[in-house]
Amino acid sequence: MPRRHLRVTGAAEAPLRAALRELRTTLDVPGAFPADALAEAERAAAAPHPPEPGGKDATDIPFFTIDPPTSVDLDQAMHLSRRDGGYRVRYAIADVAAYVTPGGPLDTEAHRRVTTLYFPDEKVPLHPTVLSEGAASLLPDQTCPAVLWTLDLDAEGRTVATDVARATVRSRAKLDYEGVQRAIDDGTAEEPVALLRDIGRLREQLETERGGISLNVPEQEITEHDGRYELGYRAPLPADGWNAQISLLTGMAAADLMLAAGTGILRTLPAAPDGAVGRLRRTARALRIDWPHHVPYAQLIRSLDPRKPRHAAFLQECTTLLRGAGYTVFSGGTLPDLTVHAAVAAPYAHCTAPLRRLADRYASELCLAACAGAPPPEWVLAALPGLPKEMADGTRRANAVERGCVDIVEAALLKDRIGDIFEACVVDVKDDEPAVGTVQLTDPAIVARIEGGTGPLPLGERLRVRLTQADPGAAKVQFAPA
Repeated sequence: MPRRHLRVTGAAEAPLRAALRELRTTLDVPGAFPADALAEAERAAAAPHPPEPGGKDATDIPFFTIDPPTSVDLDQAMHLSRRDGGYRVRYAIADVAAYVTPGGPLDTEAHRRVTTLYFPDEKVPLHPTVLSEGAASLLPDQTCPAVLWTLDLDAEGRTVATDVARATVRSRAKLDYEGVQRAIDDGTAEEPVALLRDIGRLREQLETERGGISLNVPEQEITEHDGRYELGYRAPLPADGWNAQISLLTGMAAADLMLAAGTGILRTLPAAPDGAVGRLRRTARALRIDWPHHVPYAQLIRSLDPRKPRHAAFLQECTTLLRGAGYTVFSGGTLPDLTVHAAVAAPYAHCTAPLRRLADRYASELCLAACAGAPPPEWVLAALPGLPKEMADGTRRANAVERGCVDIVEAALLKDRIGDIFEACVVDVKDDEPAVGTVQLTDPAIVARIEGGTGPLPLGERLRVRLTQADPGAAKVQFAPA
């Protein structure tokens, strides 16, 4: 699911980079890995756990990865093909369990970190880079252990058969979104790549039919030139969405396997309360986005263009409906009351990013066991009850990192514009202080505090605002009514 994407370039000594370093200290972000965890990672990289009996040799399948050009922690590789009356999706997921010994130093440290943390200028990995960017990563021309999903689809893109097993794979190519989009558009893509569009569109249509929602939130990039900062946007390409559909397809198949087996860990999200949707309607009106009452939220989202600043601002505000997502575990055949992720509009599980997210390693093991008709490993069952809290704590830290980074980046962007007037809309007002609230700028898509007016703020209405504070060091941006 989407998160705020931010990238920053510029000199290491620039004020923005210094503020980001201070944020890492303030939030007590994990630093270097303990020596024993590093030593275990080095040993495992050189000699991973031996393959289980019956593991598949899939090195003959020409897998490929699709990631940003600079990414080296590659969790997934795919191969797409036609089959009688439909399609076959082979999706290889990095087999982190081949390198991590349950209860060992590396496992202990992973449970402390929970997720990879992303800063605009660097990342703090879940696993040592000798694994996450080396031996365990599905880098091209590297033979790796993997959890291999084989998903057969009918002509409409619906899943008709699922298999998951351990395998040895070898990716042939590291592709990026722009290159994939260009090759598909100009007709030069080989069939396994060209089928990404066919399958992706079919899955998007099925998502529409079931009422699911994919938010195409633009990536923001801030660059530094002669002490000034400039903001640019990268709107997701269709290939981004098609690639995401393969991951969603796999996560839905994983949820179905675990529900059928009676033991698992789901990613769940209750339906958004009416008040939250009403708030979004006010924001849409203030941003001059036409949202007729008969048009469902999901349909509106699909009509927006993330390249337009007003639409980008609204899409970013839509991520508030994803608050409340969590992890739900179950065992012994007793299913939980909530099994559905409201944005996916189906049962769903995180299982495709084990290099970067702790829960995915456990989901892979549960799906392997379910597909084999075998009981899950004892180390998985022992950890299962504690995973929701661990993931919640890790997610809170990741959210704090994201909020802090957004505040710093926005302050850096606006630091030379004190006193300037902007068009904005009021997206929140404090109940006990109606002259204090939150505004979202139309362009750039920035959310910040507003105070200093003489009367109540007009919730959901447009408002001209004056920038009164923008301090990257204090990570603070503030406006007042103009």
